[in-house]
Amino acid sequence: MMLSWDDEPSAKSAHPAPMSAVEPAADAALVAKRVHADDKRIINGQTDVNQLVPFKYKWAWDKYLAGCANHWMPQEVNMQRDIELWKNPNGLTDDERRLVKRNLGFFVTADSLAANNIVLGTYRHITAPECRQYLLRQAFEEAIHTHAYQYIVESLGLDEAEIFNAYNEIKSIRDKDEFLIPFINTLTDPAFTTGTVENDQKLLKSLIVFACLMEGLFFYVGFTQILALGRQNKMMGAAEQYQYILRDESMHCNFGIDLINTIKMENPQLWTPAFRDEIKALFQKAVELEYAYAEDTMPRGVLGLNATMFKGYLRFIANRRATQIGLEPLFAQEENPFPWMSEMIDLK
Repeated sequence: MMLSWDDEPSAKSAHPAPMSAVEPAADAALVAKRVHADDKRIINGQTDVNQLVPFKYKWAWDKYLAGCANHWMPQEVNMQRDIELWKNPNGLTDDERRLVKRNLGFFVTADSLAANNIVLGTYRHITAPECRQYLLRQAFEEAIHTHAYQYIVESLGLDEAEIFNAYNEIKSIRDKDEFLIPFINTLTDPAFTTGTVENDQKLLKSLIVFACLMEGLFFYVGFTQILALGRQNKMMGAAEQYQYILRDESMHCNFGIDLINTIKMENPQLWTPAFRDEIKALFQKAVELEYAYAEDTMPRGVLGLNATMFKGYLRFIANRRATQIGLEPLFAQEENPFPWMSEMIDLK
């Protein structure tokens, strides 16, 4: 049947009944659907996820606003000095060049993995709209970071296939990604749903892996290395972008920790001794993987830094992350070997 714009509208669709004409019982049912802050939950909530307010998790909304206020784009950073330095045969040592390429080899795909985990996994299992709002901002920031690494690779004229496929070709990078991927696969499985202790623990475990171990641990060797170059007036454009990325990732980590601790508070049955032991084992494994990565990126030491210093730094950060989610420190007391990093992020 062809539609005719000359047809008279049907009586049924011409004038929808005003709300006042709805039966009192139905009217009361509609009002009952209004969201009350006390009824909200981070996971397994029954309130309407499309109603942002009233706020219950104001900390998530505040982080969303802070992320928006910190917005930046890679092309705002001038890479000319980096390009000249990279093209100069005497501009950087072979060890410094290896460090830069290994660094980019990890990061160019790491933020894509993080974005996949948010968009295809975590987001659909979180039932607090304030937290979902931040996750959308975080996913966009992961895209900006991937853009930034691509911008650096392109600016320096690096072999794109070599850098972007490093997570398949370089063992120290591949091992870290293979550690992460099962946790992504769990949450992105269409058949996975929360609502049981077992599955809620799987979600919580994934959140811990990504907030505390990926963004809160795996990223810090790379950040420190490139920022150390910048402190010596080398690769200043790349270092400036890494500083912006560090600021973003610090917020991601802090948001994730707040999310984890709120889920624990609302669901204390998940935080069992056996579960805590599983998390401690994951921390230990992540630290070992990052030890190997530190050794691979700087086998002989560079910039006054060496793998031994980074191992101490990793133990320091791991202890910090563990205590932030209510675990005891995993290692003997470690001092921060890079106190200058605390100028950029609070790791005290």
